[in-house]
Amino acid sequence: MAALATAPQPERDPVRAPQNPVVGVGLAVIVVVGLSIQHAASTRLALLFVTGTALGVVLYQSLFGFTSAFRVLLADGLSAGFRAQMIMLGVACSLFFPALAGGSLFGQPVTGFVSPVGVPVAVGSFVFGVGMQLGGGCASGTLFSVGGGSARMVLTLLFFIVGSVVGITHLAWWQTLPSLPPISLVSTLGWPLALALNSAVFAAAYLVVARIEQARHGTVAPITSIKDGSWLRGPWPLLAGALGLAVLNFVTLSLAGRPWGITSAFGLWGGMALQAVGAPVGTWSGFSTPEMQKELAGGALADITSVMDIGIVLGAMLCAGFAGKFKPVFRISGKHFMASVVGGFLLGYGARLAYGCNIGAFFSGIASGSVHGWLWIVFALLGNWAALYVRPSFDLPVPRAQAAC
Repeated sequence: MAALATAPQPERDPVRAPQNPVVGVGLAVIVVVGLSIQHAASTRLALLFVTGTALGVVLYQSLFGFTSAFRVLLADGLSAGFRAQMIMLGVACSLFFPALAGGSLFGQPVTGFVSPVGVPVAVGSFVFGVGMQLGGGCASGTLFSVGGGSARMVLTLLFFIVGSVVGITHLAWWQTLPSLPPISLVSTLGWPLALALNSAVFAAAYLVVARIEQARHGTVAPITSIKDGSWLRGPWPLLAGALGLAVLNFVTLSLAGRPWGITSAFGLWGGMALQAVGAPVGTWSGFSTPEMQKELAGGALADITSVMDIGIVLGAMLCAGFAGKFKPVFRISGKHFMASVVGGFLLGYGARLAYGCNIGAFFSGIASGSVHGWLWIVFALLGNWAALYVRPSFDLPVPRAQAAC
């Protein structure tokens, strides 16, 4: 592509009046759900719901999308979103590593997401990467887009859940394939050396992609600008999104005793739905474990990941209403319908194989010092790259500018 004078920037929507009914309903639902969680479970779980709501606000207000960031980097060398992710990871590791090495945080035991490194992660993250580009979002992007009023992403979420259920039932077979045991850089190297090594990789990746953007476009798009938005209505700078997500993941660690995750809830939701219509879910592979039996019996409002996911949707809905942008459109072409079906299924299936998604495996995995997080991003990027050649078959363009997800 010929060099351009300036890198393309996301188009900004005109300022709209707040949708007071949407804002009112959003606030009311947040209060009711929060109080219900506190009554049914605990204050700690209610605080995690509030943390999820805050995550939804940060994701929506900063337009912090992984899918779009990967797409424009691979397709056109635009690096703002990816650079923001490197800062997010650097800040998160600085917060996480000392706490994980100490084993407790504010008196609460804490553990990271450290998973095996092998074939299931490589295959699952590649499949997830393809699903990102077909389904139109990642795990976090799907949730905050649903909250923002995207009807197409509701379809993606439904099949994300279907893929998660199928992935759970197949997981035992995938785990028989070659893998190394979980490797924690914090435990292996000690947290200071692990932090130095990770920080060096983040800095190198930041500089390399910035150099690519400079060479292709003649400039490097800033991640600090708020020129076309406001702090109240958004969009926020990507840097603000990166810092907000890192801090809120650390808050999650302090409250839950483990990092932020998203996709494990989808398998639970699917299992609960099937159980409600009489399916013998409890006898299926993956669902018959004591842990899954306990989660199915407890329900969504007793599950940390579920209440945080619900919070993300509601936080994004609140922001969309305040910005006057909550306007679901239910028209969808046949090819876009199929893209959401296929993409959503691949997202769910891939996440189960890879021990998580862009949040649980990539963000929280690397923030935990787990080597599997690095394997995840390599193969997820390969999957995203491969899917760029598949998108036109579903009448999906390959945009040359960063979007929300």
